[in-house]
Amino acid sequence: MSSAQPREIKGDPDERGAAGSLGASKYVHAAFLAVGILAAFLSSKVLNGAWTHLAEWRPRFRALPQLVAFSEEQRETYTLVGGAVLGAVGVLQAYRKESIRSWADEVATELSKVSWPNREAVMNGTLVVIVASMIAAVYVAVLDRFWSFLTTWVYGA
Repeated sequence: MSSAQPREIKGDPDERGAAGSLGASKYVHAAFLAVGILAAFLSSKVLNGAWTHLAEWRPRFRALPQLVAFSEEQRETYTLVGGAVLGAVGVLQAYRKESIRSWADEVATELSKVSWPNREAVMNGTLVVIVASMIAAVYVAVLDRFWSFLTTWVYGA
């Protein structure tokens, strides 16, 4: 009678921990976070630009005198907070839509199936591109000099 010992499962989620069990979805969450930060930054810049533009507008004194009541530094602070709120709300609304989240999960899953080149292949490819670009640049420079000489000789300028 042989006693079978339990095999160690390398992909066991209990052994890998919570971060290892997330798989491709951790990249989806990171992408949503990055988009939220970018949206917050851009919306704060747009809000700040709009507020500054309105503060410099002449009829604003009659319509909204409160626009100039804040200093430039206070405007930046308020628009940064407003941009952060807009970015967070926008990303949360997008995250709550099942179609967007499932699309992002599918993209991350497909990207996890890609066989990425190793460092040596990337270095070799980069070297080929640099050498080919240098050869093309020398070729174009020689042609440019040749045609410049030829047109100067023909037109006598």
